[in-house]
Amino acid sequence: MDDVAAMDDVAAMDDTGAMRIEEHIAALRREGERMADTVERADLDATVPTCPDWTVRELMRHLGRTHRWAAAYVRDHRAAMMSPEEDELAWGEMPDDTALVGWFREGHRRIAELLESAPADLDCWSFLPALSPLAFWARRQAHETAIHHADAQSAVGAIARVPTDFAVDGVDELLRCFFSRPRNRLRSETERTLSVAATDADISWLVHIGPNGASAERGVGPADCELRGSASDLYLGLWNRRPLTDLEIRGDATLLDLWRDKATVRWS
Repeated sequence: MDDVAAMDDVAAMDDTGAMRIEEHIAALRREGERMADTVERADLDATVPTCPDWTVRELMRHLGRTHRWAAAYVRDHRAAMMSPEEDELAWGEMPDDTALVGWFREGHRRIAELLESAPADLDCWSFLPALSPLAFWARRQAHETAIHHADAQSAVGAIARVPTDFAVDGVDELLRCFFSRPRNRLRSETERTLSVAATDADISWLVHIGPNGASAERGVGPADCELRGSASDLYLGLWNRRPLTDLEIRGDATLLDLWRDKATVRWS
């Protein structure tokens, strides 16, 4: 997708910053298929540079489990968070190495199909702000899959550029959903503000970080540090999949050290 088309898609987003559900499902399909193709040419015992505690095998198992876990909520209209025992039942036995990619493809296909066929008024548990549970699950699974595809790419070579509209949507989800929740772990003893600006999408965010956590909004304003770059570079950098120091930085760069050390996400 060229940057002009991407800008048009960004302009068409609703006021939550979310793309349309069908666009998220298309991205989920694309990234999952590419993930499987990437892992097929990888050494399963190789360390994942962007997640050095994992091998490629563990990365693939994690994402395959996540797809099955999400599918259980969508398929069964589960109203409450599953217990650890229910989680294990949802993803089942782990396959051996010869069956791993096929097992992943099956779970990936299933979550995409469930999201495509789910009713617009799907009622089930979710954990981030969204227009609906269906919108939440489509968006979250698309970005979960894209980020882990980037991880897989890092184990075999360079990470490819992320389409601009999708990257903007992912930065928006990360900043305004994950890091605007009351229990987020991004904290500072003194009030500090990080400005994030996508140079190829005409969009900016302000992240306010203090003793009680962080919150983010779209817009521009005074900031202790400004981080500028393409939407793709911001997306991968803020997810700690590439160094933030490679981007354009203005002001107090120690704020980026805080981000790297404290900006971790969780789903509950």
